[in-house]
Amino acid sequence: MSVLIDETTRVLVQGITGNVGSFQTRVMRRHGTRVVAGVTPGKGGTRVDGVPVFGFVREAAAREPIDAAISFVPARFALDAALEAIESRIPLLVLTAADLPVHDVMKILRFARANGVRVLGPDTPGLVAPGRCKLGVHPERVLREGPIGIVSKSGALSYEVCKQLTEAGLGQSTVVGIGGGPLWDLDQSDVLCLFEDDPQTEAIVLLGEVGGTMEHRAAAVIRERITKPVVALIVGRSVPEGARMGHAGAIVGGELETAASKSAALRGAGAKTVRTPREIVESLKGAG
Repeated sequence: MSVLIDETTRVLVQGITGNVGSFQTRVMRRHGTRVVAGVTPGKGGTRVDGVPVFGFVREAAAREPIDAAISFVPARFALDAALEAIESRIPLLVLTAADLPVHDVMKILRFARANGVRVLGPDTPGLVAPGRCKLGVHPERVLREGPIGIVSKSGALSYEVCKQLTEAGLGQSTVVGIGGGPLWDLDQSDVLCLFEDDPQTEAIVLLGEVGGTMEHRAAAVIRERITKPVVALIVGRSVPEGARMGHAGAIVGGELETAASKSAALRGAGAKTVRTPREIVESLKGAG
């Protein structure tokens, strides 16, 4: 199995006719993703890689059952696109756009919660169940189906970890990129619980970074609920207080938001903490 998506997931792509949307649609379909519809205003009636394009989400939803939507819409239009997908009650929305105004993200998350829709992102690489379904931009060559669940704030870090795991013969059940924040719907704690309940996932890798206190909440969940082995890597050990490290949420605002504090909390909850991706591989092989 996998979490959130599988080979049966029926996917809608927002912004499917753009350069990024059309390219990623072809890649996702090649990976086995069931892309059943796309949406671009004004482009209804056309096709991209054989996928029918509609002008509005409601038109696509009226024609096809849709389980998940992924948005490749630029940030300046992402709010309207997200609200349209949520209004159609598509259960999962993946928001790839970065640099959305915080107020826009607040509107999206509030509307999603009111309508029972899960949101991954914004600023997320998406998620992938290797060999079955890919909603996002993870490079296929670093992936391999297997028993390791990965939840990460950083897309690039998750790619590197997947590469090293795959080269070591350790495949992944699902790789979930929650995005760089500073606001989230699906977060580390949510994904940890999904992995705990997934029969395919035998061990979990948590990839975090400085800023915020999400990893402290994840540590509490690990202590109280997670029985599977967890290996955690928190990056940004040398980031000074007040500095931003790439992501909107990666700003050290106090002691609880440092890599050292987060690593200590995770260790105290029973997770194995490491300092490099290579140590993740060594720890998982040792646990096996």
